[in-house]
Amino acid sequence: MAQLNIGLLSFPKLTQLDLTGPFEVFARIPDAKVHLVWRDTRPITSDAGLVLSPSVSFAECPPLDVICVPGGAGQFEFLDDDGVLSFVRDQGRQAKFVTSVCTGSIVLGAAGLLSGYKATSHWLFEDQLAYFGATPVRERIVHDRNRITGGGITAGIDFGLYVAAQLAGEDVAKSIQLMIEYNPAPPYSSGSPETADPALVSRIRGSMEARLQNRREISARAAKRLNEQPTTGG
Repeated sequence: MAQLNIGLLSFPKLTQLDLTGPFEVFARIPDAKVHLVWRDTRPITSDAGLVLSPSVSFAECPPLDVICVPGGAGQFEFLDDDGVLSFVRDQGRQAKFVTSVCTGSIVLGAAGLLSGYKATSHWLFEDQLAYFGATPVRERIVHDRNRITGGGITAGIDFGLYVAAQLAGEDVAKSIQLMIEYNPAPPYSSGSPETADPALVSRIRGSMEARLQNRREISARAAKRLNEQPTTGG
């Protein structure tokens, strides 16, 4: 089997589990090479303080079979950065699968890769996908043609196993699941707005409202810039 090149965008202030969840799965796919990709290979720091080291720069990144964009607060700082969005766009146009976890789907949208596709994101942010011509879907994993998007943060492990099955078959994905002992049994049923206490959901939404409004404005500006660009194939 030819080597599979899988690239995870690795930017400052990402949410590390968005990246490390799927990384743990992808790294166990036979014949897969997983790249942590950023502008350069200097260490970055996640939004919670974990230091990570990108393994390859944009300039030296090989053509990717799978591009995956995690989420995190840092992404809203480059939604108007042509260098980052051009890299994502160019890799996405030739990749076998274009993927994301959590709010990474908003980056795919800003790069022009989700128009006309169904997609998901973190439950607090999924409405922003509509700015980019995507159809938001409230699911843990959404697969539309060669776009595969995962929900918020911990969904990255489910997402990773799903992508592994697309690349290498269900037996490989099931073997990886067993090896990492992924058998979740959360102590509470408050892991989604559908199962959590409505009062808790309301409180979380309220506490995030100012931040959400700021990020809606950033996403709206990114969508405006995207719509002003000349139309190209992809």
